Amino acid sequence: MTTSSLKSRITEDMKAAMRGGDKSRLGTVRLILAAIKQMEVDSRTELDDAQILAVLDKMVKQRRESISQYQQAGRDDLAQVEQAELEVIQAYLPQALTDDEIRQMIDAALAESGAESVRDMGKVMNLLKPRMQGRADMAAVSGMVKTRLS
Repeated sequence: MTTSSLKSRITEDMKAAMRGGDKSRLGTVRLILAAIKQMEVDSRTELDDAQILAVLDKMVKQRRESISQYQQAGRDDLAQVEQAELEVIQAYLPQALTDDEIRQMIDAALAESGAESVRDMGKVMNLLKPRMQGRADMAAVSGMVKTRLS
């Protein structure tokens, strides 16, 4: 069993945060490793980089939802904590796609799938998700696809 390069990098960053005394970063990195470990235990396999990206993507989505809820409730202190965690998690994700790159990928997926209406949206999203995982907010991409197909 070989450890994925992303998991190794996260583990090394945890050690560096411990040595450097960076408690907030250390806490977030430990949360990441715990989420990865939980998925490994649940699936009884060691996760590869693509699966780890999916875990990180889910964590990013959770943080974004929490930030908006905390801001609506007027709890900026808690929103700042979530924002700090979000920034640490995003450091492990690949470079985010630009709006132009997203539009080009949507165009290519529409052409590839032959989608013509909103009913074909699942086909398009199935093509886009593996290509954009961790690089774009899939909820926003879904909205863009829906607009294009309407």
